[in-house]
Amino acid sequence: MSNDNPTVGDEFLEGDDKTRPFEENLKSRGTWMRLLFMVICAILISIASFVGGFVVVFGFLWVLFTGEVNRQVQQVGQSIATYIYENIRYLTFNTEDRPFPLGNDWPSGSAE
Repeated sequence: MSNDNPTVGDEFLEGDDKTRPFEENLKSRGTWMRLLFMVICAILISIASFVGGFVVVFGFLWVLFTGEVNRQVQQVGQSIATYIYENIRYLTFNTEDRPFPLGNDWPSGSAE
């Protein structure tokens, strides 16, 4: 398995510069804005999961009573799943693209 993490340069290993990156990150407005967006994303994931639970129950009941899968329920479920996936990618620093409503549009319900 390869290590994709960047290596530490020599300038950070000597003298008082050891704490410099931490202090810069601590004072960085971008770091604190990222934290704010991450908290908002975590709340939005909770809401989306709650709504997704209703979609699951509704979809099951639909199949139970009609014997057929409802395409609209499938698309809503796919859309919610994609939305949660986009949020998780943002929270885990796999992308800088902020999910809906913080940046991107709501994901489509089509399977990709």
